[in-house]
Amino acid sequence: MPQEQDVLAQIRQFMTSRTLLTACELDLFSALDREPSSAQGLAGALHVDVRALTRVLDCLVTLDYLVKDAQGRYRPTAAGRFLSSTHEQTVLPMALHLAHTWNNWHHLTDTVRKGENPHQQHVTHLEPEQQKDFIGAMHVVGRELSEDIAALYDASFAHCLLDIGGGSGVYTMAFLRANPELRAIIFDLDRVIPLTQEFVAHQGFADRVDFVAGDFYQDPLPPGCDLALLSAIIHQNSREENRELFTKIYSALKPGGRVLIRDHIMDATRTKPGAGAMFALNMLVNTRGGDTYTLEEAKNDLQQAGFSHIRDLRSGQDSFERMDCLVEGRKA
Repeated sequence: MPQEQDVLAQIRQFMTSRTLLTACELDLFSALDREPSSAQGLAGALHVDVRALTRVLDCLVTLDYLVKDAQGRYRPTAAGRFLSSTHEQTVLPMALHLAHTWNNWHHLTDTVRKGENPHQQHVTHLEPEQQKDFIGAMHVVGRELSEDIAALYDASFAHCLLDIGGGSGVYTMAFLRANPELRAIIFDLDRVIPLTQEFVAHQGFADRVDFVAGDFYQDPLPPGCDLALLSAIIHQNSREENRELFTKIYSALKPGGRVLIRDHIMDATRTKPGAGAMFALNMLVNTRGGDTYTLEEAKNDLQQAGFSHIRDLRSGQDSFERMDCLVEGRKA
């Protein structure tokens, strides 16, 4: 049986989160990964208060993200190095994105009272550095999952993939690796496309990808593809916005083309997967009308746009990060 201490321990978890987020915002792990340092030395380099910094560093030691040696110098543990920008598998961009969402979560109570977060900053209206963090964050969480999904989904029928809101292009590149004859178009905001081009060029796929800048809320989609990918997109929209987007996709696809949706797809009770229920709250505080949707809701909205042969390809895992449910629809 749970005890009152267990309840309070769960509530206090925000203290750990906030300590880690502050450390990431100050980029402590990158600095200490490059060169271990005392609190005094690091405070001077970062232009912060030494006493306050020391308290944060000592707390990170107790959390096993830093080690403190006999001379008072700090260095990252193996876990801490994942939050260093120098680590080849760094998760720092996602941590910085979560620091941004923290500010929106702060207003959850007000959001529940009013039905909408009056203070929220939508991901389509971020400052340049926040936008870069967001795209980097989506790349981090997609590195392994994109390969998993591209291996699972048979895209051999497709000649051209349209990746809508493709971000870093991590899913496009996974599909291109799995399908050597495939070409792709990545459609995203004009301020995102330069970031996308950097990621794609770095991975050596620039000759197989075209880039089109636009806003899918306002602009038509590039025509002529036979597979459209909506990866982690529908949860940021209201159902009305999704129906409008599905209609645009239907018009842009070739006859016989397919749309593939990757997202949290909920059961009829809206409580499974559990990560999807929590993500619905995340959308409540971070978007104007976003949500997680049931399979029946997704089917109905796709059908209204004209899609048929709608299939639930994978129910997915109960994981906040993986978000690996898959739904497919076909254009007649």
